[in-house]
Amino acid sequence: MSLKKTIYTVLFSLNLFFSFAQNSSNAANFWNNVRFGGGLGLGFTNNGFNGSISPSAIYEFNEQFAAGTGLSFNYAKFNDDKFLAYGGSILSLFNPIPQLQISAEFEQLRINRTIATQTIDVADNYWLPAFFIGAGYSTRNVTMGLRYDLLFDDSKSIYGNALMPFVRVYF
Repeated sequence: MSLKKTIYTVLFSLNLFFSFAQNSSNAANFWNNVRFGGGLGLGFTNNGFNGSISPSAIYEFNEQFAAGTGLSFNYAKFNDDKFLAYGGSILSLFNPIPQLQISAEFEQLRINRTIATQTIDVADNYWLPAFFIGAGYSTRNVTMGLRYDLLFDDSKSIYGNALMPFVRVYF
């Protein structure tokens, strides 16, 4: 199965799940378990910067497990090269103890980048998948930690490296 078909299948399944949950007699209970928020990301290297904002919504199945979807907006600048990315993600969160959050997130981004050369600027546009695994310290509704991109590609990624810090907040 291609990556594109996998993404559509997962997103369709989540959409179907949320649709049925909203139409059930327990709709009020469903919305009591939905949390809105998202994350911020920053990455720095010797010659660049990466920043991201990712609003999302999660459904808490119980005190340990949650899953949801999100949107992403990223901006990066390395030397004279600029990258702008936007897209969506699906994520899952696991808290084995209240202070520890383990996460997995698949993100699909549309990349618009401009690479500066000595004579001209070259524009390049493409889709880029990222699969993050992460761990963080949680206190109430805030989690701070590190995540690692298992699909990191140094020649295409807008991230400075595969490891990046994050802050997630859910209300």
